[in-house]
Amino acid sequence: GKVIFGDTDVFFAKQVINNACATQAIISVLLNIDNPSIKIGETLSQFKEFTATFDPALKGMSLTNADRLREVHNSFARQNMFEFDSKAPEKDDDVYHFVAFVPFKGRVYELDGLKPGPIDHGAYTDDWLSVIRPLLQARIAKHSATEITFNLMAVVADRLAEYQKELETLGENEARKAELTEKIRAEEEK
Repeated sequence: GKVIFGDTDVFFAKQVINNACATQAIISVLLNIDNPSIKIGETLSQFKEFTATFDPALKGMSLTNADRLREVHNSFARQNMFEFDSKAPEKDDDVYHFVAFVPFKGRVYELDGLKPGPIDHGAYTDDWLSVIRPLLQARIAKHSATEITFNLMAVVADRLAEYQKELETLGENEARKAELTEKIRAEEEK
């Protein structure tokens, strides 16, 4: 991929504080959702609007100064987390770090707050995962089969809400109703 410098519509913030890369990766995903039917809430909407004209460094500083975002981050953070993400990884370093991959306006970006800008991995048509799958496979292949030095997470829709919505709009299909009712029960038990 190619690092993009300067103006871009994709939300990208430099990581300026330790132990925030997971929170920052999730925020990067949420602030780059390009779907008007998905609501990110008042706090994130206001933050996105407030920082829209900021450069990546100022966006990163704004993340550290956003009281509500800090409160939520701290509510999930362990008190004695490793502080491995305070420096950019060097060759062969074991650094625990989170980055985000997002589809945005027909292109796939990697958002790593330790890099100087978003990394453009190219265009996609229908399946943006087809662009990053080979990249992720290559990165995983660099590690021994016995190592677990990576983790993949996805931000997905609330399945319970999706099942309930489909159930409300379903006609006379009793088999599908039973299937959805069972899926709703399973989600509620989680």
